[in-house]
Amino acid sequence: MRGVENRADLLISDADLVATVDDARREIPGGWVAVTGGAISALGGPGDPRPAADRTVDARGCLVTPGLVNTHHHLYQNLTRAFAPALTGGLFDWLVTLYPLWARLDEEAAYVSAYVGLTELALGGCTTSTDHLYVHPRGAGDLLGAEIAAARDLGMRFHPTRGSMSLSVKDGGLPPDSVVQDDDEILAESQRQVDAHHDRGPLSMTRIALAPCSPFSVSTSLMTRTAELAEDLDVRLHTHLCETQDEDAFCLATFGRRPVDYLADVGWMSDRVWLAHVVWPDPGEVTRLGAARVGAAHCPSSNMILGSGLAPVAELRAAGAPVGLGVDGSASADSASLWLEARMAMLQGKLRHGAGSMSARDALELATRGGAACLGRTGEIGQLSVGACGDLAVWPQDGVRFAGALSDPVEAWLRCGPVSARHTVVGGRLVVEDGVPVHAGLDEQLAVHHRVSERMQAALD
Repeated sequence: MRGVENRADLLISDADLVATVDDARREIPGGWVAVTGGAISALGGPGDPRPAADRTVDARGCLVTPGLVNTHHHLYQNLTRAFAPALTGGLFDWLVTLYPLWARLDEEAAYVSAYVGLTELALGGCTTSTDHLYVHPRGAGDLLGAEIAAARDLGMRFHPTRGSMSLSVKDGGLPPDSVVQDDDEILAESQRQVDAHHDRGPLSMTRIALAPCSPFSVSTSLMTRTAELAEDLDVRLHTHLCETQDEDAFCLATFGRRPVDYLADVGWMSDRVWLAHVVWPDPGEVTRLGAARVGAAHCPSSNMILGSGLAPVAELRAAGAPVGLGVDGSASADSASLWLEARMAMLQGKLRHGAGSMSARDALELATRGGAACLGRTGEIGQLSVGACGDLAVWPQDGVRFAGALSDPVEAWLRCGPVSARHTVVGGRLVVEDGVPVHAGLDEQLAVHHRVSERMQAALD
């Protein structure tokens, strides 16, 4: 038992097992967790004195874990989910097909897609999500601000990134002219968003990172200047890298360098950086990324749907690179469930290195502590310990799906199912209760989403 307070705001009691994923990886049968003032104030087992609480949630028959951490997403893409004309090609063909639709993005679309996407994540036990918003059509308004408003309305912890594209087709890139900006505009807007929204406090609900989209959509100058700006502002950096073999070919043809060499050239080989996908680094590059503590957002479902490949997750972790999980955009992964990504990561790990190489606990660690490390929040999120943010998920383990699963609640969590969270708690407040989002506006927002999605997917002129 640790840190009992006189009275807690919330007590999660009598869980079959509390998997803390703390530094000691403690697991507490019959455990309980107390949250006060947005932070975990105490936790313990059946024999430990527990505080009185303003609200108690019974977790009997459940596994309790830290809230899951999503390290890569494109929330606006749920407006073009499973878009049929883009389902047959690889990454580059997929992007070229969808860019003209995404050029219709505006503040209403950004808000409603973030609202629906973050709600979907919360249903799957996610409490902290990043977002990579790199499409900024001319005249579209403050898209990042609209997303942040949706996250605040829902009570979700949010790490949006100010993404960007500066190379259009005429410059040798892939996107159309209508969705790119020049370097000076991008950098000025990046600083404005950090100044307006970035909160460095230990219980922060909103932090901003800077995120030029990819080697094939931004200039070398923008990559270098963004790294310098991030250093000045003390914020994190994010981009796509090593996602496909097509990207390798592009970098060799354009820069005469492989993607990891390019990353080093532009000043991004640091522990301020986390990368999306990281499917195709060679063994020497894995070692370099690990030595620099560059993080990786592993996106197993998207990598399979787009045929990108199997990421070297075990190798990256062994080399010292933090590895988290990402659902990626809902136009490639289509289902924004971190529970599903954790299961896929476990299965891919077994497929790549053998049945004993990736356990459910390994996958849970990717989905929690690994994600926290990618976002620069080790000790704040992704674990259940006194002083950490009061973010957790309560997972039911009863009924037909779990019949007979008696020996190990953590293995059962991923090997049985599918599973949604019974309760999802952010900062001590329930955002999902009894499997239902608590915010009253979901039906209205789903109707808006349908209208906006129809408009976005309408036939192009």
